[in-house]
Amino acid sequence: MRGTKTNEFIDMLGRLKEPKFASMLVLGFASGLPLMMVFQKLSVWLRDVGIDKSTIGFMYWITIAYTLKWLWSPGVDRIKIPYLTNKLGQRRSWMIVAMIGTAIGLFVIASSDPVNALWTTLLGAAILAYSGATLDIAIDAWRIESAETVDQGTMAAIYQLGYRFAIMFSGVGLALADYFPWIVTFSLMALIMLIGATLVLLMREPEHAVRIQNEKANQPVHISISNALVEPFKQLISRLGIWILPVAGVVALYRLPDFTMGVMAAPLYVDLGYTKTVIGGFQSGFGPWFLIAGAFLGAIGVARLGVLKALLFGIPLTFLTTAAYALLANLGIPDQADAIRAANDGQLVGITVPSNFWLFAAIGADNIAGGFVGTAFIAYLSSLTDPRNAATQYACLSSLYAFFCKFAAGFSGVIAETIGYAGLFLLSASYVIPAAALIVFILMMGPQTAKGEADLS
Repeated sequence: MRGTKTNEFIDMLGRLKEPKFASMLVLGFASGLPLMMVFQKLSVWLRDVGIDKSTIGFMYWITIAYTLKWLWSPGVDRIKIPYLTNKLGQRRSWMIVAMIGTAIGLFVIASSDPVNALWTTLLGAAILAYSGATLDIAIDAWRIESAETVDQGTMAAIYQLGYRFAIMFSGVGLALADYFPWIVTFSLMALIMLIGATLVLLMREPEHAVRIQNEKANQPVHISISNALVEPFKQLISRLGIWILPVAGVVALYRLPDFTMGVMAAPLYVDLGYTKTVIGGFQSGFGPWFLIAGAFLGAIGVARLGVLKALLFGIPLTFLTTAAYALLANLGIPDQADAIRAANDGQLVGITVPSNFWLFAAIGADNIAGGFVGTAFIAYLSSLTDPRNAATQYACLSSLYAFFCKFAAGFSGVIAETIGYAGLFLLSASYVIPAAALIVFILMMGPQTAKGEADLS
C-alpha cells in the first residue's frame, strides 16, 4: 500500500510537466497567500505593535468575505471585464483583476500605520480579503473547466500542494519582519502576487463547458443566487426532514473550537515573547507537514470507522490540542504583555520566554488534530450532498459553518481580554461538548441520511 501511495505521488509530480497542472500549482499558491497574510501574519503585526486583542479579534470578521463569495460568484461567471475579457477570456481576466486587487490590498497594508491610523490597515485587509475571495471563484471555475473529470482529483491535489507552498512562503515573510520593517514583508508579498498575475498571461484559457441556455445565462443575479442556494437547501430539508436540525447543529459547531482559538493563537505567540522568525518557522515550516499527516490519518479513520464515528474520534483530539494552548499560556505571562509594553515604551522586555519545544509541540499537535478533523468533516459534508447537485449543496453547507464559526471567532479577543488567554482556550475546548452530544444522538437514533451513510447516487 505504501508503495502504491508513493507511486501515485511521483506520478502526480510527473504531471507537472503538463501546462494545465503546472498552472494549477501556481494558482494554488496564489490562492493561499492572501488568506495567510490577512489571517495569520497581519494579526502578528497588530499584536507586535500593541493593538489590543479585542480589536484583532473583530478584524477577523474580514475573512467572512471567503464565506460570502457565493453572493458575487454569478457576476464573476457572467460579467465581462472591458477589453481584458475579449483579449484573455472570462477566467483569466478575472484572475488578473483579482490578483491586482490582492497586490493593492497588500500595498495598502504595507504603507499603513496601525497604531495611529488603523482604519487604513483595515481598508487594506478588506481589499485583500475580497480580492482573494474573488480570485478563488475564478480559480475554481478555471480548474473545473480546464481538466476532464478523470483529472479533477489530480488537479485538486496539485492545488493543495501549491496552497501549502503559500503557507510556507508566508512564514518566510514573517521571519523577514524580525530584520526589516513590516512594510518590506507585505510589499514583497504584493510583488509576488503581481508576478502571479503576469504568469496568468502564459496560461491557457479553458474551453467553457456547455453552458445553460441563453435565456438562463441572462437571468438576473438574484435569480441565479436563488437557483444556486434555495433549491439545494430545499432538497436537503426534504431528504433529512426533522433531522436537518441536529445535522445543522453538527455542521455549525464541530469546527468552532478551531476558529475561536485560531484567531488568538498568533497574538499569544507574540505576547509570550517568541520571535517572528521562530513563529514563522514553526507555523509555516513544520506546521503544514503535520497538517498533511493529520489529513492522511483522517482519511484512514473515515475508511475504517465510517464518517460519523471518525468525527466522534476527532472530538477528544480537538479538546486536548485546544486545551494544550491553555498550558502554553501558563508557561509565561502573556496576559501581562500590555502592562509590560505600557511601562517600557511599547517594548515587551524583561520576560522569560518558554522553551521553543512547547511552541513546536502545541503547533504540531494542533495541526495533526486539525488535519484529522478537517478530513473527517469534509467527508461528512460531502456525504450529505446529492451528487447531482453536489457543488451547490457543498458550498451552502460549508458557507453555513464557516460564517457561523468566523462570526463567533470575532469575539475571541474580547473573551481573551476578559478571562485571559488560558481561559479563552479552555472555553474554546469546551465547545466540543455540544457537538459530541449531537453526533452521539445521530449515531444512536438518526437515519442513514443523517449519518452520511445513504447511497445518493
